[in-house]
Amino acid sequence: MPVAGIKPAKEWLRAKAARLRARVLRTRDFSQIVLWPLAMVIGVVTGYAVILFRQGIIWLQTQFYGADNEVIHSVAAALPWYLVLVIPIVGGLIVGLILTVFTRDARARGVDAVIEAAAIHDGKVDRRTGVASVGAALVTLSTGGSTGREGPAIHLGAVIASWVSEKLKAPPIAARDILGCAAAAAVSASFNAPLAGALFAMEVVLRHFALHALGPIVIAAVAATVVGRIHLGDVTEFTLPVHTIAFYWEIPAFMILGVLSGFVGAVMVRSLFVAEGVADRVQQALHIPDLLRPAVAGAMLGIIALQFPHIIGVGYETTSLALTTQFAFFTAVAFAVVKVVAVCITYAGRMGGGVFSPAIMLGALTGCAFGELAIQIFPAVSGSQGLYALAGMGAVAGAVLGAPISSTLIVFELTGDWQAGIAVMISVSLASVVASRIVARSAFLTQLERRGLKLSDGPQGYLAATMPVVHLMRHRGAEDCAADASCWELIEQGVYLRREDHLDRALPMFRELGGRFLPVIDGAVTEETKPELLGALFRADALSAYSRVLEEELREEHA
Repeated sequence: MPVAGIKPAKEWLRAKAARLRARVLRTRDFSQIVLWPLAMVIGVVTGYAVILFRQGIIWLQTQFYGADNEVIHSVAAALPWYLVLVIPIVGGLIVGLILTVFTRDARARGVDAVIEAAAIHDGKVDRRTGVASVGAALVTLSTGGSTGREGPAIHLGAVIASWVSEKLKAPPIAARDILGCAAAAAVSASFNAPLAGALFAMEVVLRHFALHALGPIVIAAVAATVVGRIHLGDVTEFTLPVHTIAFYWEIPAFMILGVLSGFVGAVMVRSLFVAEGVADRVQQALHIPDLLRPAVAGAMLGIIALQFPHIIGVGYETTSLALTTQFAFFTAVAFAVVKVVAVCITYAGRMGGGVFSPAIMLGALTGCAFGELAIQIFPAVSGSQGLYALAGMGAVAGAVLGAPISSTLIVFELTGDWQAGIAVMISVSLASVVASRIVARSAFLTQLERRGLKLSDGPQGYLAATMPVVHLMRHRGAEDCAADASCWELIEQGVYLRREDHLDRALPMFRELGGRFLPVIDGAVTEETKPELLGALFRADALSAYSRVLEEELREEHA
């Protein structure tokens, strides 16, 4: 090629490469070319991050209590009383310092923030708040807090996914898929449960089962599981004895257990938010600074742990004892009640951590107690008490998480007991139905609903709340805007929208009042002052925008 032709050829190749790169990043080719190999990287990185998180908890627990999750309750029972009391207080002080310095409102975030990111923030969480929340959970779980490690692990994966999405400038759909990959990897590495991890990401985090997300999420889940098995071993979390199963006669009993577990899960969810409300009022009345709120909760936990050391940490030792039927009826009931109280104190004290491990512990204790009762009443037709504990574990977890499919699979993968499938499925399904009638589908969705984001009814229930009317209105003075006189007439009748309103307020007003438009104002409407008229929101514009957003959401879910 002549020298004169080299430069144009290089420019042509450079332009071609730029167009190809833009196409990969802005269209569904991202999923086909980039996302699949990226999913494996996300899985490996998240898997190692979760392992470090777990090992960090074990190391700190060993420093404070001299034992890890496996035997911490037994060891703590033999420690001097002042250590059991002081360690949670010290942990609370550290948590309060972390959250006060690194978050805007001194609150730790969890799975609810990850679900919110998938729903309305294009798959991205606040990284600074996320890292602070994980750090707070690390300290909480190591110093006597009574929550779980899986929620923080998922949030840790979400922080990694958000960073990757921002660096790649991933389009929203791809960013949400990357978030799903990280969530699946976190659950898989934490539980050694690739099936449950993949389904949890779609059932709980993304809240759809679109095919474009399935492949990458499965890859990430498998990659994280391999990492976990290499470093932690290919073992189940709990080892169970052989069950005596009499399924056909026992099916009614498992149905009753499912209904009971649904109520237990709903009580736990409701108790969390009642406790938070009480703590808010007490803090305000006593003028307790945010820095000290976790320490106050730590003091309460230390007092409880003097008598009930099983509340310390994630509770896997107690869960294992319940699954192997080591508790009598009243002991199991007492432990379950105290555990709920401890989880509520930890949550209300803003100490960080998740609800999954407490849910499976509460479920195992519920099933253990129910099983002993069933065996005593119907000894001739009842099977293993441990089988009831196993079914209860899945049922309460499914009710609390709002995830019957992944909760069922997690129970199987945690225990390696696939023979108990019918019992677990019956109990989990009924528990989920009962709990969904009492709370907003799950602890996470209830938490979001309390913050004004209603996801439990699907996209039609929350998308309008994400659309500001000021972005959709026609501005005052524009040729196609409503006349000022017509707008002021409606304002005088009390029919108007404010600058800060969203479409979720406008649509019911159009439906109830009719009319072509609603004026949008800024400022208070009083006899002395007159608000600023910004423009008008037309019914046609509102419905068109809402329809377009719904169409995009459905296109993603069914792609």
